Amino acid sequence: MKLATYQINHTSPRLGSVEDNHVIDFEDIGKIKKEGMPKTMLDLIDLGLPEVQRIQMIIDSLSAEERSNCIYPLSNVTLLAPIPKPRKNIIGIGLNYTEHVAESARTLDTSHDLPQAPVIFSKPPTTVTATNTEILHNPKLTQQLDWEVELAVVIGKKGKYVPKEKAMDYVFGYTVINDISARDCRRSGQWIVSKGQDTFAPMGPFLVTKDEIPNPHNLNLSLKVNGVEKQNSNTKFMLFNINDLINDLSTVFTLEPGDIIATGTPAGVGAGRNPQEWMWDGDVVEATVEGIGTIVNTIKEI
Repeated sequence: MKLATYQINHTSPRLGSVEDNHVIDFEDIGKIKKEGMPKTMLDLIDLGLPEVQRIQMIIDSLSAEERSNCIYPLSNVTLLAPIPKPRKNIIGIGLNYTEHVAESARTLDTSHDLPQAPVIFSKPPTTVTATNTEILHNPKLTQQLDWEVELAVVIGKKGKYVPKEKAMDYVFGYTVINDISARDCRRSGQWIVSKGQDTFAPMGPFLVTKDEIPNPHNLNLSLKVNGVEKQNSNTKFMLFNINDLINDLSTVFTLEPGDIIATGTPAGVGAGRNPQEWMWDGDVVEATVEGIGTIVNTIKEI
């Protein structure tokens, strides 16, 4: 199921599934069918994939008239981030593609050596913003605003010391994140000031449940700035795949429903280019992952 958190005419956030460029509203379905329905994405994730299957069965049972009373064209709604307010920091993975390790070593103070274990950082919940919103650029903080398209994994159930072979059982679904980075804001090797500024995690446009993506390790991902392609790769080139990441992270700390793992970016970031390229006021950045969609954001100087 392709899921969306959205608004209609500035209402409170609503939850629905997306089919054929329309949103089917869960609250409306509940009223029509007199069924209890989750109100938020986190509510749905807590209930798990069996709840998704239950809702899909209800949707499939709608008559044409019932369907017409709970469906809205995507063009008439405002998409929010699938999880507008994560319960915890987003878990970021650095240097997880070979060529990105090489380009970072050329232009940043990172090692030429491939990481022997996942490089972990975090982004606060206040970094989250939706597609078609502004990424805020404070030039007093950074003159090196950069882009990073990433596949994000959304955890579906609590896990500690998860074996690699069981890791996918803990996945609820996937979304897109643009891991915006201020390259000149790293402090003594720590990345949170670089990665953690407000609006530095555009997310969306949808959350796709794992059954819709049979192989997350073979997805094309790409990014454009002002219509010019900057990144183009495939998740099969990750150094540590999703199984590896869930195994490692769950050894460090308990993973919980709704946790978000941004799995790293391929080569092509602005810092790795010659000459280096940065984003500025008015620039438009588009991040795409196959099977999920594209998030589009505009840089806004503040």
